[in-house]
Amino acid sequence: MSENNFKAQPGRNVVVVGTQWGDEGKGKLVDWLTETAKGVVRFQGGHNAGHTLVINGVKTALHLIPSGIMRAEVKCYIGNGVVLSVTKLLEEIAGLEKAGVEVRSRLRISEACPLILPFHAAIDIAREAAKVKAGSEKIGTTGRGIGPAYEDKIARRALRVQDLKHPDRFAAKLRELLELHNHALTSYLGSAEMAWDAALSPFIVDGKIQFEPVFEQAMKQAEEIRPMMADVSRELNEAHKAGINLLFEGAQGTLLDVDHGTYPFVTSSNCVAGNAAAGAGVGPGLLHYVLGITKAYCTRVGGGPFPTELEWEKEGTPGWHMSTVGAEKGVTTGRSRRCGWFDAALLKRSAQVNGLSGLCITKLDVLDGLTELKLCVGYELDGEQIDLLPMGADEIARCKPIYETLPGWTDSSVGATRYEDLPANAQAYLRRIEEVTGVPIHVVSTSPDRDHTILLQHPYAA
Repeated sequence: MSENNFKAQPGRNVVVVGTQWGDEGKGKLVDWLTETAKGVVRFQGGHNAGHTLVINGVKTALHLIPSGIMRAEVKCYIGNGVVLSVTKLLEEIAGLEKAGVEVRSRLRISEACPLILPFHAAIDIAREAAKVKAGSEKIGTTGRGIGPAYEDKIARRALRVQDLKHPDRFAAKLRELLELHNHALTSYLGSAEMAWDAALSPFIVDGKIQFEPVFEQAMKQAEEIRPMMADVSRELNEAHKAGINLLFEGAQGTLLDVDHGTYPFVTSSNCVAGNAAAGAGVGPGLLHYVLGITKAYCTRVGGGPFPTELEWEKEGTPGWHMSTVGAEKGVTTGRSRRCGWFDAALLKRSAQVNGLSGLCITKLDVLDGLTELKLCVGYELDGEQIDLLPMGADEIARCKPIYETLPGWTDSSVGATRYEDLPANAQAYLRRIEEVTGVPIHVVSTSPDRDHTILLQHPYAA
């Protein structure tokens, strides 16, 4: 059933999105698809996201730079929808260069990207600490400043990459932002009492972010990234006109989308496929195919409702099996991921808001050895049965999952590259996912390795 021989359609563009709460394995699929694409675009989020690639047994973690950077012939773009920590970007570049990957000539950064600066991280950390002090439930942010940076963008006061080219303008805007955010830190959040981590300590005195160290660091970094600054929108549209295949890479997952996710336990940007247009500067007509990445089970990091969550810390349970065999630790923070059964009603919501063309099922091999599987096909809510995830955390938290039970398999699926080589019950499980969600499965991943992929229909096929 594999379709390994196909003809790519020139100028065809694909969007890759996570359909659950992130961590679905998008990085591997983006890297795999760049055998065909020659340009990879990151269109939202910040360095609170992470992709892990395993190529020839070597693991590489990326947070800001698109996954296509591991292929020498691919150009990578950071679109205007990304909030950018230049510090973290330069650290990532240095790590890749140390591993022998050439980055700077192939990376283009939109001048319209809002900057993440030290006071954004300080606000983020102080807010979560204030929630704990008040006895409230934390949102579960990474403390990287992503939310506060997006707030400045929406309030039309953000410093952007292009401001780094104009020191006087940058300084004036920085002073205004520091006055605002230092007031919040000291008068509202009580940050002076906090023990700041090593990364923030050089910028903070008596709970306030200081102007000089922030400005000096920014000006030094500006010279280093200036050659990579670009009008990404123009370059992408020109690449499309030249017949180049582009791939748009989302961060996080649909259920963390600020509008369509488990609000307020969400990220601060739109993670859905439609935002690839706004976050990169292309028209929606240039988005030809949407590939939804979904694990063969569910995970989430941080707070918020999770209808199919299992006990995943008790040895010998299905949740523990998923957590340990799946190595379910966050790429960016190292936090353990909560684990649970596959949720088809959740996926139907993701299919609806993303307009999915096809699915890629990842980590199917993690289920090897489980003799029985459960598949959530809907919920009981207020005495009624529903088959679609409702909107918002309050409603979702009251949902009781309705399960179907399917037989598992004991044979190994690890490394399979042909559909017919999968255990019969694994094939039946995949077919049932297609039936319940209404979305065809076009790709199956059977290990983190790039080559361990079953292709049923290629997203770039003419």
